[in-house]
Amino acid sequence: MYYKKILSEKYYNLDNIAKENLQNYKTNKPFPNIFFDNFFNEDFLFKVRDEFPDLSKKKDAEIYNNNNELKLTSNSYELFEENTRSCFDFLNSKVFLKFLNKLTSIEEGLISDPYLSGGGLHEIKKGGLLKIHTDSNKHGQVKLDRRLNVIVYLNPNWKEDYGGHLEFWDKKMKAPIKKILPIFNRLAIFSTNDFTNHGHPEALSCPEDMSRKSLALFYFSNGRPKNELALSRISIGTFFKDREGIKGDVDFNYSKVSFFLMRFRFYQYLRHIRDKFFKKN
Repeated sequence: MYYKKILSEKYYNLDNIAKENLQNYKTNKPFPNIFFDNFFNEDFLFKVRDEFPDLSKKKDAEIYNNNNELKLTSNSYELFEENTRSCFDFLNSKVFLKFLNKLTSIEEGLISDPYLSGGGLHEIKKGGLLKIHTDSNKHGQVKLDRRLNVIVYLNPNWKEDYGGHLEFWDKKMKAPIKKILPIFNRLAIFSTNDFTNHGHPEALSCPEDMSRKSLALFYFSNGRPKNELALSRISIGTFFKDREGIKGDVDFNYSKVSFFLMRFRFYQYLRHIRDKFFKKN
């Protein structure tokens, strides 16, 4: 099996791993999620870690610098080095897709994203953050439904007090229900829809010469259950949310008025006309 050089021996039989963990995935709170430690062959993943560039010095990197997010990303697959490309190839392969479908019990067939839209290499430096949000529910180019997030953490010797936990919040934004420390060789998988509030909202406090590094991938399907959408048939982009008790926590990318108007069919029709005839231009 080609992936023996990529996975740790414990995870060679992905079919069994999926069957053993599907109930945990389904019942974990506040929405379906799970993480696996030491998922990858350690030597292989250290090579991926060593190939990870300083994204602040890469011309192809995207810089997000605002009240909601302070981070760097790169989805330029053609510029990734050999082991990093191999890792993404595996995570976008039929073998891994079948594992995800069985683990998550998603009925629709999952589709990987060769565009790495929103994914790829992610880096957050000291002082950086990513406020609590729900993800865009559609792929930006092919308009498929976004269903799963997968994150591979690449941070050896990461300490609890550095922060950078991936936090899962309840629907009412009252409190975090689960926190996942971004330690080396930890694979996090979670469902994403209009109600899966997540992020790491507190500024990173790691040393200056360290950063929170990860690989991020998203998976899609053609269609999804209606109960996963806040507004029927409406495409909603990344939606940042205030944590309860913190006034002005985020800058909203949707006003409350526009979010209310989205519920009406005439407004949906106008958005459809805009997207079809004007937005591309």
